[in-house]
Amino acid sequence: MENEGQEKSPSRKKIALCILTGLEMKSSAWWQRWDVAVVIYVGMWLPACLSQTTPSPQHQSEKLKFRLAGYPRKHNEGRVEIFYKGEWGTICDDDFSLENARVLCRQMGFVTATGWTHSAKYGPGTGKIWLDNVLCSGSERSIEFCRSRGWGNSDCTHDEDAGVICKDERLPGFVDSNIIEMQVDENRLEKIRLQPLADRTAKRMPTTEGIVEVKYKEGWAQICDVGWTPKNSRVICGMMGFPHERKSNKNLFRTYTNHQQVNYRIHSVSCMGNEVHLSVCSMEFSKANASIPCLGGKPAVVNCLPGPQFSQVHGKRKRPKIKATVRLKGGWKVGEGRVEVLKNNEWGTVCDDRWNLQSASVVCRELGFGSAKEALTGARMGQGMGPIHMNEVLCSGQEKSLWNCPFKNITSENCQHMEDASVKCNVPYMALEKTIRLTGGRTQFEGRVEVLTPEGNGTEDWGVICGVGWTTREAMVVCRQLGLGYANSGLQETWYWDSSNVTDMVMSGVKCTGDEMALSDCQRHKSISCKKAGTRFAAGVICSDSASDLILHAPLVEQTVYIEDRPLHMLYCAAEEDCLSKSAAKATWPYGHRRLLRFSSQIHNIGRADFRPKAGRHSWVWHECHRHYHSMDIFTHYDLLSINGTKVADGHKASFCLEDTDCPEGISKRYECANFGEQGITVGCWDVYRHDIDCQWIDITDVKPGSYILQVVINPNFEVAESDFTNNAMKCNCKYDGHRVWLHKCHLGDSFSEEAEKRFEKYPGQLNNQIS
Repeated sequence: MENEGQEKSPSRKKIALCILTGLEMKSSAWWQRWDVAVVIYVGMWLPACLSQTTPSPQHQSEKLKFRLAGYPRKHNEGRVEIFYKGEWGTICDDDFSLENARVLCRQMGFVTATGWTHSAKYGPGTGKIWLDNVLCSGSERSIEFCRSRGWGNSDCTHDEDAGVICKDERLPGFVDSNIIEMQVDENRLEKIRLQPLADRTAKRMPTTEGIVEVKYKEGWAQICDVGWTPKNSRVICGMMGFPHERKSNKNLFRTYTNHQQVNYRIHSVSCMGNEVHLSVCSMEFSKANASIPCLGGKPAVVNCLPGPQFSQVHGKRKRPKIKATVRLKGGWKVGEGRVEVLKNNEWGTVCDDRWNLQSASVVCRELGFGSAKEALTGARMGQGMGPIHMNEVLCSGQEKSLWNCPFKNITSENCQHMEDASVKCNVPYMALEKTIRLTGGRTQFEGRVEVLTPEGNGTEDWGVICGVGWTTREAMVVCRQLGLGYANSGLQETWYWDSSNVTDMVMSGVKCTGDEMALSDCQRHKSISCKKAGTRFAAGVICSDSASDLILHAPLVEQTVYIEDRPLHMLYCAAEEDCLSKSAAKATWPYGHRRLLRFSSQIHNIGRADFRPKAGRHSWVWHECHRHYHSMDIFTHYDLLSINGTKVADGHKASFCLEDTDCPEGISKRYECANFGEQGITVGCWDVYRHDIDCQWIDITDVKPGSYILQVVINPNFEVAESDFTNNAMKCNCKYDGHRVWLHKCHLGDSFSEEAEKRFEKYPGQLNNQIS
């Protein structure tokens, strides 16, 4: 039996096929010297037969997609599947080699391959066998540039499907990853919608009840409801972004059928209820010559129950207050993100081994969304921190919670955060993008914000927003509402974009938390009040498809804390940069000392984009005393708080030159402060502020012994855009006896349950540097 990774020679059936095909092309004269001729001819012609250049799909304007599938698939190994011409297929193992595996692994975002498998080790696939007799040198940038028999030209069976084992190390900056998505057979069902049953419900968003209609030719057709079951309705509701189905209103249905022409496309549907798309269900299509396509039936109707965040009370959406044991982090759209689960009051991630659409759908429905549109592996939504609670989750799709699914407990040896699982859920269509627009920008991702507001005469018109107080958090909501990704920045002046004739200011004092679905959900002035009037001070945004995400490594703070009594004559530079408490100004310089609470900070960028200062290098400030440039006035706040939340001492850190102190293996440092270098933190890297540098402290000279809370907040003024601001704060219990200091239970502000946080402290915590 062949070992994994051992190359297989061309199968005998292929050689025979090539020989016979070649001989058929020759005249009978060849047969007179067949003993010589066949040998010469086969030697010259056989390699060409088995190694033709693979036609490039780029010539057909199609981008190839790749995924790893099968069992026991992991995020870095499995059966290779290629999406080509609208269909997923496999690769035959004939002539497969480690060089082929290297090319494929690089295309899927891994640095290289460590092995390959044959004979469908990860189980036989389905559909087409797209490639056969693939021969790569190993240096090709895509499998399409390797030699093969050509696309779809194979005589293999799925028992010969090839697999790869990639090195468990991602290519730096690789965006695409192993996405498990629902592939819809457009020949069966291209689009599906709910047609509202009555005119009064047509304008209400979201549409929760209606006739199920499928796209057919140039119009829409219906489905016969004979034999229709709640399981079918569950699948439809999941596709529309709703977690559950409920009974339909038959009276509204009669109103519809009296005024609408019915054209049945499907006369029978049978779903199990866990499918993520109707096209996966068993169904029979109506035949054109059938006299009665839906005997004794009517068009299928579904009524869906919206999730809490999409339910309306008196015309307004209410924020759900539920005790969640699952949450999504790091995504820019509602209903997408890294999956995190709560165990023993601590949030942790889910390993992506065997992660699939059924498990992802359980997460989506549990959170009040529909079924999963995509299941993502390889930390596509950024790497989490802390524990990994689950591995090899295997849901049937019917469970009410992810915790009800079979799973394995995790150990650090068999899973890392580069394997964190993520989801993209189906969410209800709310038409939110129709009430807001950007104008004047150089691209569709930027511009002045204009909102559609009702006029007194029953019409609607566009207006601008006052830029005073406008921040990145408000910009995050605008970018999300428009479907343009994360906010790169929120702008308070847009005179250089004043290209539209809209001049009326219709909104001011807008304040968002950053996670709202629409700007209308944010707080704002009841009547317009803007200190800087005029369109030049209208609010604007710049959006981006990726963003950074900074977090503090809490254990290092706990491990490195200590107290130093530092002589005043060594603190002139620190005083110049305002790093001492106010009482230092009254001291008798250079005699005496200040008592400093010191610790190290290690700040990781776990996002999908480099963290860069908002200010360009032309506006960085040179500090002669410490001889470095500050690219951000305030990079971090350090606060010592009493148990009831009162601030008793504080400190701050300017960007003491942002740089990559260190990076994981395989990621290169991009930012270094020396010689007026570029400042920033690369994705995956971290910047370390050692305990022994100036201003890396809190001046506690005037603090009395007692129990306190140490709080550190990164990027406190939201000056630089991040995908998630909720993890920017870190808190520790602090005990100070007048001589020594102890920290314990240091953790990120969002790493424990609400109950655990309440037990940790008696106040809700500060996320700014103001005394309340």
